[in-house]
Amino acid sequence: MSNISGDGTLTPGEFRVAAFAFAVRWKSSVSAFPPWSWLSPPKHPWLSNEVDGYLALENVCLLDSSEENHAGRCTGLEDPNCSGDDEPIDDATLVQSCRDDFRYYDFHVIYDSSYRVPVLYFRAYSGDGRTLLLSEFEGDLPADSSEALVKSKWTFITQEEHPYLNRPWYKLHPCGTSECMKLLFQSDTSIRATSGAAELYLLSWFSVVGRMVGLSIPYQMMKCENDT
Repeated sequence: MSNISGDGTLTPGEFRVAAFAFAVRWKSSVSAFPPWSWLSPPKHPWLSNEVDGYLALENVCLLDSSEENHAGRCTGLEDPNCSGDDEPIDDATLVQSCRDDFRYYDFHVIYDSSYRVPVLYFRAYSGDGRTLLLSEFEGDLPADSSEALVKSKWTFITQEEHPYLNRPWYKLHPCGTSECMKLLFQSDTSIRATSGAAELYLLSWFSVVGRMVGLSIPYQMMKCENDT
């Protein structure tokens, strides 16, 4: 893989290679959790062919925030032991046990050809398939992300049409992504010079935007990065 540019952006080719590497590392580091998949977009003449797919993590469940037992709200993605038990939670079991009072989430990482950066799209829906508004699931977001979502131009939420599915999804707006990633890589030039810099870009980017929606990089995956 070629070294990434110093302006905080990725080329379509770098995004694709980095996306596959990210999915592989996620699966190998946290095999008990749902894997990211590479999905091919539908064939439409108006779609750009710069990147032939996107990353998807789907059918992640959360309990309704009104539940008294909040252990069920754990997706297993931030802390394998967030239920308070000694044994790690098997997320696959959590997904299979979802009911109407659970929230389902789909997350897509899509390359934005205008900003030349990855963008996190997501949607929430109830057990009966009804799409939820932000006001209905905002309470599921990490408590410490609310202020950041309001103040940071890198992580504020907008609702726009999904670029491939033609349905309204929420996304973390990418307008400040390249600037923030540029500053990050300028502070550690050794990362930018490595052959796997694009992969580290995606990990670094996701460690920020994922946290905003409760998808922190698991410890095992970060350890894997540090050992690279």
